Amino acid sequence: MRELLAANLRHARTRRNLSLSELSRLSKIGKATLSQLEAGAGNPTIETVFSLSRALEVPISDLLDQRRGNGLTVVRAAEVEALSGEGVDLHPLRSIVTGDTVFEVYDQVVRSRQDSLGHLGTEHTIVQAGRLGVRVDGREVELGPGDYVGFDALLPHGYTALDGPVRSVLLLQYRSDQRLHSTPGCSAGS
Repeated sequence: MRELLAANLRHARTRRNLSLSELSRLSKIGKATLSQLEAGAGNPTIETVFSLSRALEVPISDLLDQRRGNGLTVVRAAEVEALSGEGVDLHPLRSIVTGDTVFEVYDQVVRSRQDSLGHLGTEHTIVQAGRLGVRVDGREVELGPGDYVGFDALLPHGYTALDGPVRSVLLLQYRSDQRLHSTPGCSAGS
């Protein structure tokens, strides 16, 4: 994951004509840390990747792995490297391009509290197990198994596991023209 992030981060930064100093200012990530990430060193967290996504105005999957498949796609949980933050583990499962929309599918485990200043796209969460507190721009809701929440991910938001770990599916939705990598000829399920 580090090598993919390094290459994609360099590509996105140069595409936006940003220096490391400018990206540091926009993302609120230290210049030395950004330099390490572009060199494939360091351990990126969810917070770091979300901050970079917001600053570079690209989907999170454009900074991480792009998976493509034909026919049957199987993603084994044990084979997917987690992107961890203070209170959340995300396992990227799939990017789906359909028309002018991109969906990123993640297996999400909320362990405690996780806050985000906001990032590109629309966020959809479906709780599978546990009780999840969700904060979006000052509003709070509580979700249980089978419940859904959706919101503009640019808004400050956060998740809290209310009674132990919460298992959920996270879908991030973007317009395809917001992607770093163009994918001509891709269709639903690719």
